[in-house]
Amino acid sequence: MNKYYPILEPEKYYHIYNHAVGKSDIFKSEGNYYFFLEKYKQYISPFVDTFAFCLLPNHFHIAIRVKEESVLLTLPKFQTLTKLDTHISKQFSNFFSCYTQAFNQQQSRRGTLFEKPFKRKLIETDEYFINLIHYIHYNPVHHGFVKDLRDWKFTSYESFFSTKATLLKRNEVIAWFHDIKAFEEFHKRELDDKITIDFE
Repeated sequence: MNKYYPILEPEKYYHIYNHAVGKSDIFKSEGNYYFFLEKYKQYISPFVDTFAFCLLPNHFHIAIRVKEESVLLTLPKFQTLTKLDTHISKQFSNFFSCYTQAFNQQQSRRGTLFEKPFKRKLIETDEYFINLIHYIHYNPVHHGFVKDLRDWKFTSYESFFSTKATLLKRNEVIAWFHDIKAFEEFHKRELDDKITIDFE
């Protein structure tokens, strides 16, 4: 199994990420970010649980869990679990294609926007999960867009301190850190270089 392209299986956790091709940007305006999240909700949310995300100008990171078989089987596209990974991967491809078409039309550009295939890594331990959540939220600081992770608008970090309705599995994530205070304190750390290399 290629560590960058593992099979997407029910009830397993994954780090999903992708970059723009070449020196392109995926997002040029705030509207692009919001449109991406809207289409993610439409194409991806029905069959995955989302734990964290970060959208940066030329790439993104998302932590997910594929939903259980009983839920997937209620969806029109998943009446059978035969080639389930193919169905889920295709749904991601449709999502990227939808976004690319709209972005290309807006920006008067042609061609591929995202690298293919999209990368995903299996999350197998609690430690890996906790460090991944931190890595995703710290990414804007890591890449020099802001000095304080709280200042980056298109990340899920601030949602964990809100009571507003969200698609994020907020309580599950906080429980992995034990409580919201521990979650906040963990996010004050700088990234471990060894962990950073593994996530990229």
